[in-house]
Amino acid sequence: MTTRTAIGLTVRSVAFEQGGSIPKRYSCEGENTNPPLEIEGFPPETRTLAIIVEDPDALSGVFVHWLAWNIPSNEPIAESSGSGRSGLNGFGKIGYSGPCPPSGSHRYFFKVYALDDDLDLPEGSNKKALLDAMKGHILASGGLMAHYKKSS
Repeated sequence: MTTRTAIGLTVRSVAFEQGGSIPKRYSCEGENTNPPLEIEGFPPETRTLAIIVEDPDALSGVFVHWLAWNIPSNEPIAESSGSGRSGLNGFGKIGYSGPCPPSGSHRYFFKVYALDDDLDLPEGSNKKALLDAMKGHILASGGLMAHYKKSS
């Protein structure tokens, strides 16, 4: 995907640091709720945000943990966020499903996109549909990566 500008978003979480470990509460071993995210550096014409959370270390290939779009850009993404619309994740569920690697430590990428418009995409859409809908609407993007390893 291409962006219209070279602007990069800054994505942070108060729950973990870039390259750090995702706390258990945001995983399948905990409350399985999305972590809070703070995003800065929006272009002035940003209207909404989209989020894709993926695990590229899954045995079956890149595994989607969360798809969300039409998220208001004027506030942080809260823990257990219900704002915007959610898509179908790799577990076959709509919404966020946290890290749950079968073995070892996996990387999880939280990618955030600033968009110039709402996306006309129904709840439960898949990653391909989201990526297609975002084409031509991405103003900026940024991300955060952290690790998770199951304790059991």
